[in-house]
Amino acid sequence: MKVLIISDSHGLTDELQEIRERHQRETDAMFHCGDSELEADHSAIQGFAAVRGNCDYEERFANEVIEDVDGYRFFVAHGHLHNVKSTLMNLKYSAAEHAAKIVCFGHSHVAGAEYVDNILFINPGSIRLPRMRNEKTYVILEIQNKVAELTFYEPNGSLVTSMTQRFELV
Repeated sequence: MKVLIISDSHGLTDELQEIRERHQRETDAMFHCGDSELEADHSAIQGFAAVRGNCDYEERFANEVIEDVDGYRFFVAHGHLHNVKSTLMNLKYSAAEHAAKIVCFGHSHVAGAEYVDNILFINPGSIRLPRMRNEKTYVILEIQNKVAELTFYEPNGSLVTSMTQRFELV
């Protein structure tokens, strides 16, 4: 199972379309974790299950998306309503309420992942305004035999090899 996760594109359209076209045939789902700053019917966001971020004024985006992909329940939120710049605890509670094992979020623009109390938290970073790193990033999550591998990419498709992470899922 493969999932494309992206966030905080802040108005970029060409890059979003290129990333979608690059990966849509190999992925089972595509999530945008908010702050696209696009209308819900904009062609660049089509194919993504997208949530509303603090910079999104499009009311057709939900604040949260819960989706099952190949036996794994995903909880997707931007994070601004969960105070993610200070703690993951609120996201953890929301994930538990929905029995989600994978949480995708943005808002902080800081790429990374953690596995806490059997919940995998993934922030793909930002393809426009990264923080804590120079690379603009998005991520492909691949799960095989209960091993999750996160591969981070730059918008042009270049691998950010130093950020690859693996987690054994329970």
